Amino acid sequence: MAPAADREGYWGPTTSTLDWCEENYAVTWYIAEFWNTVSNLIMIIPPIFGAIQSVRDGLEKRYIASYLALTVVGMGSWCFHMTLKYEMQLLDELPMIYSCCIFVYCMFECFKMKNSVNYHLLFILVLFSLIVTTVMYGMLVFTLVLRSIYIVTWVYPWLRGLGYTSLGIFLLGFLLWNIDNIFCDSLRNFRKKMPPIIGVATQFHAWWHILTGLGSYLHILFSLYTRTLYLKYRPKVKVCSLPRGVCACVHACRGRGGYWEDGTEMGEASGWKGSRESTGFGTRCP
Repeated sequence: MAPAADREGYWGPTTSTLDWCEENYAVTWYIAEFWNTVSNLIMIIPPIFGAIQSVRDGLEKRYIASYLALTVVGMGSWCFHMTLKYEMQLLDELPMIYSCCIFVYCMFECFKMKNSVNYHLLFILVLFSLIVTTVMYGMLVFTLVLRSIYIVTWVYPWLRGLGYTSLGIFLLGFLLWNIDNIFCDSLRNFRKKMPPIIGVATQFHAWWHILTGLGSYLHILFSLYTRTLYLKYRPKVKVCSLPRGVCACVHACRGRGGYWEDGTEMGEASGWKGSRESTGFGTRCP
């Protein structure tokens, strides 16, 4: 955490219970923690395009909710780090719990009938969401990890790369978050002696945002890929063009049949056997 003696800026005195290691109002008078703020863009913009692609493909609303929940987390974190106000801190912390509950629901409902609703699981997750603590957030994340490992070990082992990549990126972000907290004084002293560009690279809480945002986004892709495979769609990780870059999203072809990613046939009851490129309706998966 940051030392108490930080400057004051546009948003006035800090009222949040947390003040991170980045020097307050060091870049601009209008943003308390500049790098911790702008690093949230990775959680705000790409999930919007993922949600749009999910709507276009007619996928289940739970996955649209997952993408939008990640965007809300990014927006809440932006507001918190920009102002360091207690109200905005709640806007940061509460969506983290709620989004994790949505992710857990999606992961445990991957192998159910299409558009089914598990009201018992929903009730349990709503109860969990009312208990807003760091331990509760950790329990939800741990549950996601265990479920993901089960899927890539016993159900769809060829998704191991995507599953473990999302997990590894998230854990790397968590490591940097801890370094930022534990060695804050040393990091601040180091930044004073180094050129600004090197100092920016040591803003490990900003890296936490980037890596956990990317890890969470990849986890949504993993969950959605798992679900669309179970429903015997033809999922593909597709690159979506952004105004200033690209992002990946899962595109599910509507046709059924064809081949799984490991090369084995899906074996629909109708007996249809398509090529690797066919969607089952005579069109190609874009």
